[in-house]
Amino acid sequence: MKVRVGFEIAYTFQQTTPLLAMLNIHPSREKDLIVSDRITVEPHVPISVYLDGFGNICSRMTAPAGDFTLRTNALVADSGEPDLYAPDAVQIAVEDLPDDTLVYLLGSRYCETDRLSETAWSLFGNTAPGWSRVQAIVDYVHHRINFGYRFARPTKSAYEAYEEQQGVCRDFAHLAVTLCRCMNIPARYATGYLGDIGVPKDPAPMDFSAWMEVYLGGRWYTFDARHNKPRIARIVMGRGRDASDVALTNVFGPSYLKTFNVWTDEVVE
Repeated sequence: MKVRVGFEIAYTFQQTTPLLAMLNIHPSREKDLIVSDRITVEPHVPISVYLDGFGNICSRMTAPAGDFTLRTNALVADSGEPDLYAPDAVQIAVEDLPDDTLVYLLGSRYCETDRLSETAWSLFGNTAPGWSRVQAIVDYVHHRINFGYRFARPTKSAYEAYEEQQGVCRDFAHLAVTLCRCMNIPARYATGYLGDIGVPKDPAPMDFSAWMEVYLGGRWYTFDARHNKPRIARIVMGRGRDASDVALTNVFGPSYLKTFNVWTDEVVE
C-alpha cells in the first residue's frame, strides 16, 4: 500500500530565531520513500541536517522575524501488515542485554523509574516475564488513563499521568515505558505518523502519534498503550528515551504557533 504523509506547521517569531526540527521520517524507513519527505520552508532559509545520538534526522535553521512555515508532503510504501505479534518473545536478563539497550532501562526526564518502581513490582511482579508481562503493562496503562486532548500538558511526566489518570498518547507511552523499565525491560519512546487506516476514522484533527518499543528476544517490538491493538501503516519519525529526545521542534526564542496541520492518508489507486 501507499501512504501520503506530511504537515504544514507555521510559527510567528518576534525576532530572528534558531530552530531545531525533528520532522523527517526515520532513516530506517528511508527505503520506503517513494516521494521524499524533504522539508521546505517559507521564507526560504538554509537548512543543515545531521543525525542525533539516537539515529534521528534533525534539521537546523534560523527563522527570520515574522511568519515562518515548514512543510513536507511525502509518499511512503508500506507493507500493510499490522504491528508484529510475538507472544513467545522472551525477556532477556539485564546481565545479558546488549550495551546499547541499557540506556532504555534508566530513568529519564518524563519517565521517573524511581517513583514508580515499587508500584510496578506490586502490579506486575507475578506476571510471566516476556511478551505477556509487557502486554499486562500495556493493558493496565490503556485502562488506567482516560484519553483526551484537553488533558495535554507539555510538562506532564509518567508519574503525573499515573496519578491524574488522564492524558494524551505521549502520556500513555511515557507511563508504559516507565513501568517496563521498572520491570527490567528496555523500553524506548517513539513518535511518528499513525493515520486512521484500517480503523474507523477519528473525527478529531490528525496529529502525530506516540507509542513505545520494547526489547524482547533480541529485537525491538512495537506496543501502543493508547490504542492497545496492532495497527497498520505506522511510520516512525523519531526514537529516544522520552518525548524530550524527539521533540518535533525546539524553538530558541519567543514564538507563536499559528498553524498545525498533519495528514496521513492511504492512497487508493
